[in-house]
Amino acid sequence: MRKPYDVVVIGAGPAGEGAAMKLVKEGRSVAMVDDRGRLGGNSVHVGTIPSKALRQTVWNLMRYQRDPLFQRVGELRNVPLSQVLARAHKVIDSQVAVHTSFYDRNLVDVYTGLASFAGPHALTLQSREGARETLEFDNALIATGSRPYHPGDIDFSHARVFDSDKILTLDYPVRKLIIYGAGVIGCEYASIFVGLGYKVDLINTQAQLLSYLDDEIAYALSYHLRELGVLVRNHEEYEMLETHDDGVVLHLKSGKKIKADAILWCNGRSGNTETLCLEKTGLAANSRGQLTVDEHYRTEVAHVFAAGDVIGPPALASAAYDQGRCAAARLVGSSDVPHVDAVPTGIYTIPEISSIGKTEKQLTEAKIPYEVGQAFFRHLARAQITGETAGMLKILFHRETEEILGIHCFGDSASEIVHIGQAIMQQKGAANTLRYFVNTTFNYPTMAEAYRVAALNGLNRLF
Repeated sequence: MRKPYDVVVIGAGPAGEGAAMKLVKEGRSVAMVDDRGRLGGNSVHVGTIPSKALRQTVWNLMRYQRDPLFQRVGELRNVPLSQVLARAHKVIDSQVAVHTSFYDRNLVDVYTGLASFAGPHALTLQSREGARETLEFDNALIATGSRPYHPGDIDFSHARVFDSDKILTLDYPVRKLIIYGAGVIGCEYASIFVGLGYKVDLINTQAQLLSYLDDEIAYALSYHLRELGVLVRNHEEYEMLETHDDGVVLHLKSGKKIKADAILWCNGRSGNTETLCLEKTGLAANSRGQLTVDEHYRTEVAHVFAAGDVIGPPALASAAYDQGRCAAARLVGSSDVPHVDAVPTGIYTIPEISSIGKTEKQLTEAKIPYEVGQAFFRHLARAQITGETAGMLKILFHRETEEILGIHCFGDSASEIVHIGQAIMQQKGAANTLRYFVNTTFNYPTMAEAYRVAALNGLNRLF
């Protein structure tokens, strides 16, 4: 009989991979279990990688469309999404190869099959062919990720109804698309599809887009989506959805009826726990299939940990990987990996958004005396050269100590630019002040120069 594994990791996405790699480095025997025949998890196959590869292709088309030298690129608009996704499939294949090599090099045993607990220390695997196998373990780490939430009254099997996983299989031209749900995924896809020439109605159940962002950044996103051609409908909720062979009609509680060729449902996600038979370990998920963990990513059952989307927000691939590493460290009794808390927001709309730290609203409510330093991209030489002049960098800092309290960026390469501010914010004492940006020489011309411009702008407000 096979010796029990020290740890069985369920789910080969970022959280599972981060945990598995840390555990084998600590000398533990590890089994990785995933229900796909290819590694990488949802992030590689239906989430982060394909959607961002698609975004990059659309961004390239939009950029060339603005250049008189490349006007013929406009002929590619309104092509089936499956054709635009050709590049994304190549990226997926490359990422699968990369992730597979990690497991091979680190001698992690990889099992393919649908996992379910057979007891507190046993896991049953069922292959697609129906074969069953049992693994025994001392500890388990659940990293099964999440999937799009499906309301019971919406028929997602209909050819005109999509979620954020299924949308990547769209294989017919669409003139008008409804996107229901204006969270991160909804906003990202709204900017992608309007860039492909679709008419897009973005239905937002809230009063404004992405209200957790700094207000100025959220307003900028709303403005630019509308400039691209997205019709944003705030504070609306659906009543029912009609489906037809040639389109859909969305009925809103406000009395509006919206007709389109298809609908993309982006209103929430659910943890992938329904097939795990959690009750056999003594665990139970909440109504959204998510697990509760403590600061060490340990569940209510001492030998079972969880990380990634299956535990809820922030539900980011970047955070999930670090959560998995932290959970693995705590499992082996190590404290060398910090708890994941200061996570930058990365939103891949067109243009991008990224932020870390406090917003103006939070600082105002906390009565913290702060000031603002701004750099508008239209003034930067690098932005003028690339033509990507929409956007800004905003630094929030303490008026008295000049400590950096928040970094908020909207525009091209925002998800890269924010990390400069993040690195300084994590320093201690005088190293984390606005003076760093004033006294540091940045390459010219670069987008990073925005930090010096914003810092000088902020200092000028103090005198």
